[in-house]
Amino acid sequence: MARDEINAFLGAGTNYHGKLHFQGAVRIDGNFQGEVVSEGTLVIGQDAVVEGQVQVGQLVLSGRIKGEVEAKNKVVLHKTANLQGNIRTPVLVVEEGAVLEGQLVMGSLDTAASAKPEKISDPS
Repeated sequence: MARDEINAFLGAGTNYHGKLHFQGAVRIDGNFQGEVVSEGTLVIGQDAVVEGQVQVGQLVLSGRIKGEVEAKNKVVLHKTANLQGNIRTPVLVVEEGAVLEGQLVMGSLDTAASAKPEKISDPS
C-alpha cells in the first residue's frame, strides 16, 4: 500500500455515530461523533466535524475536532484546523491560522502519559 493511500472515505453530507477502528488511512469529510482508534492515519477534511475521543498513529486535521486527541507519531494542524480539546503527541506541526483551544502535552507517549501540568506556587 502506498503511504498516502486512503483505505476508507466517510463522505461529506453524512453523519456517523459510534466507534471507528481501522488499519491504514481513513479520511472523514462528514460529521463523526464517537471514538476513533487506530495505529494508522486519520485525515479530517476542511468541512468535517469530529466530536469525541481520537487515538491514532497520525492525525492530519483541516476541519474541526471537539474532544481528546492522542497521536502516537504526529499531529498536523492545517491553517483551517480548529481543535477544541487536549492533544498528546510527540510531534506537532501547526500552520499559521490553525486554532487550538486546550492543553498540549509533547514527548513520547510514555513520558506524556505520566506528565501532569505543575501548579506554580506563589512565593509570598
